[in-house]
Amino acid sequence: MRLVILSGLSGSGKSVALHMLEDLDYYCVDNIPASLLQEFVRVTLLSRDPAYQDMAIGIDARNRLEDIQSVPATVRQLRTQGIECEIVFLHAEEGVLLKRYNETHRPHPLAEKGRLLRDAIRAERELLGVIADEADVVLDTTRTSIHDLRELVRERIHRGERRGLSLMLQSFGFRHGLPGDSDFIFDARGLPNPYWEPSLRALTGKDPDVVRFLDESPVGQRFVQDLRTLLAHWIPQFESSNRQYLTVSVGCTGGYHRSVYVVEKLAAHFRELGREVLVRHNELK
Repeated sequence: MRLVILSGLSGSGKSVALHMLEDLDYYCVDNIPASLLQEFVRVTLLSRDPAYQDMAIGIDARNRLEDIQSVPATVRQLRTQGIECEIVFLHAEEGVLLKRYNETHRPHPLAEKGRLLRDAIRAERELLGVIADEADVVLDTTRTSIHDLRELVRERIHRGERRGLSLMLQSFGFRHGLPGDSDFIFDARGLPNPYWEPSLRALTGKDPDVVRFLDESPVGQRFVQDLRTLLAHWIPQFESSNRQYLTVSVGCTGGYHRSVYVVEKLAAHFRELGREVLVRHNELK
């Protein structure tokens, strides 16, 4: 029995994620009153009916504060009843959410009584903070298309037969801001920058010439090896505390060369060790 509690900011892609889980044969219910969560699970999942074997429930800001605050305790109680229960939280940067709402002209659920849209988004972020703090996996959809989000749900949430920790390695550019779904963030800006080599500027960290350039850098090799050692130590620690997800982000200035190179090196290493590794390059199109 598996239950996914799906929550997040309005406009961050909750409906897309829930529809994707439905396509993956999850029994999905959106906007259930949080106060009814435990009773709903009792008559569905705990009934042992195969139709409810995998379930996803959407919970959003259209709940009373006290009911939202009760969700983490309810989840812990459901786990004691033998239910594999996880909280997934989606969010995006405020400017992106404003743009999405302005494009769709849909009303925000907390924008009543003349409240400005920006204030409604901030109120929602605060209201759902208790769920975000307890989330097993956080997805930052700031730079994620609908197609990309569907694939993230397939790879990150729908685990199939996977039983070990899911390791997400992603590259990004500091000039575009920090990814909000990171457990670890590492800065690769201290490595030699291929951007300043005219023949390498238009390439990426996946191209052989850039790989060769950084392979020949002792600093680059030391950086990659240090990250391998650190993650090799800490991944089992996360697993021992029953963590199912770990997101490691590596950034450089633009997110095209050094961070991509490091992520690809780490991914190859941990795949060789038998780890399930997902790779995401935020700045590569």
